[in-house]
Amino acid sequence: MAVRGIRGAITAAANTQAAIVSASERLLVAMVEANGVRAPDIAAVLFTTTMDLDAEFPAAAARGLGWDKVPLLCGHEMDVPGRLAQCIRILMLVNSDATQAAIKHIYLEGATALRPDLAGEDSPHTAGSTF
Repeated sequence: MAVRGIRGAITAAANTQAAIVSASERLLVAMVEANGVRAPDIAAVLFTTTMDLDAEFPAAAARGLGWDKVPLLCGHEMDVPGRLAQCIRILMLVNSDATQAAIKHIYLEGATALRPDLAGEDSPHTAGSTF
């Protein structure tokens, strides 16, 4: 069994505790559902936010989902001028038999601009997708 990385990103509606946790939870659920991940298979989750999001740790959403045994780490992205604002990025490391090509990376809301190659009309990666 290999360790695979699942990437995802979403924008938060505001720099508030509720907005950060809500966006993070939505993205985590979408990533898990799209890839058939079970919590015991998650090796670790890394969260980053742009510098304009500091009202809450996005990892609070994972704890709210009951991921009490999963190692979580939060940090800030590099502050590159002109880049997407209010963005939460997640790298979820999972133990999986899936091939690298089979992994579905999820980009929601304004973060679809980060990876337009993964967003399309029939893709779960589009801003209007549901989970």
